[in-house]
Amino acid sequence: MRKRESSIAYLLLGLYALMINWYYNHSIILLILCYIFWPVYLLYELLTGHLSHGMWMHIPLSYFN
Repeated sequence: MRKRESSIAYLLLGLYALMINWYYNHSIILLILCYIFWPVYLLYELLTGHLSHGMWMHIPLSYFN
């Protein structure tokens, strides 16, 4: 059961990274690269501050409005 829970979290974080990438770039090529290297991309976005000031929540909500 432990393996399943971690794989679901891994999948959700990967989808979150793809949503962030598409929000900022709108490029299929960059989306494919983000799909391959999403942990690095997500760490980069966190360290550069693109997810600060509520953007971490605004980006996913923008897809459902």
